[in-house]
Amino acid sequence: MKSLVLIIILLISNSVNANCLSNEYLAFDFWLGNWQVSSANDDVVRYNKITKINDGCTLLEEYSSPSGYLGKSLNIYNKLTKKWHQTWTDNGGLLLQLNGNLVGNSMVMTGLSIDKNNKSVVHKITWSPMPRGTVRQFWQTSHDNGKTWQTAFDGLYTRLP
Repeated sequence: MKSLVLIIILLISNSVNANCLSNEYLAFDFWLGNWQVSSANDDVVRYNKITKINDGCTLLEEYSSPSGYLGKSLNIYNKLTKKWHQTWTDNGGLLLQLNGNLVGNSMVMTGLSIDKNNKSVVHKITWSPMPRGTVRQFWQTSHDNGKTWQTAFDGLYTRLP
């Protein structure tokens, strides 16, 4: 009986892993790599490492800046909702959960958070593959449910050798 249960578990796990090779799971692969991240608004050089984990089913983001700011995210295609999901956490206590999909060639995800005044904030982050293998990350926030937007971050990812 135990061997039958083990065989069933192995069959299920192998079929689950095979699903992570479909086009939906590969849609965000343009973000994979070791990156230097810069912004036109400042001269701070940040670093971001994006790798595949969990047998290629999940993207792990590991972000750092010279000021000591650290953050990580887990990104996965949710086959039930047919959307990408990101859970971001950082060493400042921020939890941000986003959902979205490809729009054209760009990954666009949105989510809600609460600011220090207990007001809702809509976040929209767009990652776009650019010429010469770079990636642009454009993060916008809205305090009026998407009527107007402010730029939170506009960064250019340049691949490290």
